[in-house]
Amino acid sequence: MAKACTGRKNIQGHPCFGSNHHQNGRIHLAVAPRCNIKCGYCTRRHDCVNESRPGVTSRVQSPTEALQTVRDVMDSASLGRLIRVVGIAGPGDPLANEETFETFRLVGEEFPHLIKCLSTNGLVLPDRIGELDQLGLGSLTVTLNALDPEIGSRIYTFVNYRGTAYRGRDAAELLIANQLAGLEKAADLGITIKVNTVLIPGVNDGEIPRIAEKVKELGAAVMNVMPLIPQADFAGLQAPTPERLEEIRSVNEKIIGQFRHCRQCRADAIGLIGQDANFDSGCAITLKQESAG
Repeated sequence: MAKACTGRKNIQGHPCFGSNHHQNGRIHLAVAPRCNIKCGYCTRRHDCVNESRPGVTSRVQSPTEALQTVRDVMDSASLGRLIRVVGIAGPGDPLANEETFETFRLVGEEFPHLIKCLSTNGLVLPDRIGELDQLGLGSLTVTLNALDPEIGSRIYTFVNYRGTAYRGRDAAELLIANQLAGLEKAADLGITIKVNTVLIPGVNDGEIPRIAEKVKELGAAVMNVMPLIPQADFAGLQAPTPERLEEIRSVNEKIIGQFRHCRQCRADAIGLIGQDANFDSGCAITLKQESAG
C-alpha cells in the first residue's frame, strides 16, 4: 500500500509542486561543488554562462556569498516579489558538501519564509536527512535512474561512500538501496518529494514504470522524467524524442503525478522556470527566455 504522498511541511508557492510556475520563482545557490558518484551522463563545468543544464554554474559561492545573493535578489524590485524557494542543486551533490548545511542555516535565519529545497543523488540521504529536517527542509528531489543494479552499473561508474570507493554492481546496489531508504525516511518526516529519472534510451527505458511504482509506494508526490542530454560517457547516444518522452510520461501518469515543465535548470538558476534572470550580486538584473526543448 502506498504511503500518503502530500507531505506535511508547508511548500505553498513551490513551482515544482503544483503552484503557478509563471508567477512563483526560485533561487538555486551553487555552493556544492563536490560529488560522491560519477554518472555517465554528467559533465560539470563551472564557466558556461550561456548553457542551461544541471551541473553548470558561472561560479561556486561560499555560504556567506550565497546569503548575500539571496539578499540582493529579495531586494530586487523585479525578482523579490516572485521568489518563493531557495534551493541547492549543485553543481555537485549538495549532501557531499558541508557548505549546503551552513547555507541553509544562514538563509533560514534571515529569510524563514522561503521554502528550502534540495536536489540530491541520494547516496548519503539516509545519513543526513535528520539534519535537513532540523534545518526545515520543505521539499526534496532525488535522482533515481534504476532499480535493477545491473542497469545501474551501466549508468554509474563509481560511488564513494564513507571513505570507500565502489564500482560496478556493488556501487549500483549501494546507491539504489540508500536512495530508497532515504526517500522513505524523508517521506516519514513529512518532506514533499519529487523523483527525477533521466530517460536514457536503450539503457533504462523499461525501468521507468517500475521506478514510478516504487517511489509512489515509498511516499513520493511527483515524478520528473527528464530526457538524456547526450554528453560524457553517453555522448554517443541519441536523446529521446519528445514523442517518446511524452509516451513514457503518459504511462507513468497512471501511477504518479508527472512534472512536465522541467527545463533541466542550472545550479545557479534564479527567477521563473523557463525565464531565468541574468543576475550577478550587485549588478543589474535582466531576464532571459529559455527554449522549451
